[in-house]
Amino acid sequence: MAVDYKTLSKTVAALTEGEDDTVALMATVACELHHSDERFDWTGFYRVVAPDLLKIGPYQGGHGCLQIPFSRGVCGAAARSGEAQLVADVDAFPGHIACASSTRSEVVIPVWNAAGQLIAVLDIDSDQPNAFTQDDLHHLSAILQQVFGKA
Repeated sequence: MAVDYKTLSKTVAALTEGEDDTVALMATVACELHHSDERFDWTGFYRVVAPDLLKIGPYQGGHGCLQIPFSRGVCGAAARSGEAQLVADVDAFPGHIACASSTRSEVVIPVWNAAGQLIAVLDIDSDQPNAFTQDDLHHLSAILQQVFGKA
């Protein structure tokens, strides 16, 4: 089952319409994304809670790391640089943090609020190598902008 981004975007928009609580939005987005595609083995948010520190937020899947400094891992790289990370092979990523040994590839996207502040990163892990494409990155970024760009 491959994700139908057009339908997913409409579903997320309908479910989040009128909601302004960031954690509620993250929980809804994580759930909808996670169940939309079999490649998505772990789907969730790491929230910016202090300068240079991410803490786990709403997610679907097995346990995640409780906190990640901006200086470590794929999530830290996305938060530090403000740029999405598309990693085909996590073992080849310097400093990768293995929160789950089953992870083979991942995509991590910075989440910005309406004021342009980094509030979190969206992390999607797959147990398949090279699972994500630029098309995934484009559509996922658009959904994040749609939901959090007005919050």
